[in-house]
Amino acid sequence: MVVESGKPIWDVIRHARDGKGLSQRELAERLAAVSGKTSVTRDDVKRWETGKRIPRPAWRHWLADVLEIPVERLDVAARLARHARRCRVSSVAPTRP
Repeated sequence: MVVESGKPIWDVIRHARDGKGLSQRELAERLAAVSGKTSVTRDDVKRWETGKRIPRPAWRHWLADVLEIPVERLDVAARLARHARRCRVSSVAPTRP
């Protein structure tokens, strides 16, 4: 599976999930199965795909396993997402006189 470079993690996860034909719920179920952590839900996947949350390194490892993409790709995408979030926050911050 080819995943675009230079994309934030929310795009990478969504495109990889779509490419495998999985719903958010199915991805969450597979993550729960491989990680042994039943706490992951469709809502977690939704938060990752909308940029409300960035998955922690442990979850990126499991995502890479389930989505069959390199964990390094997710790590780079997470850094890009953090950068995008910082830029978005600084662009709306009020300026001081």
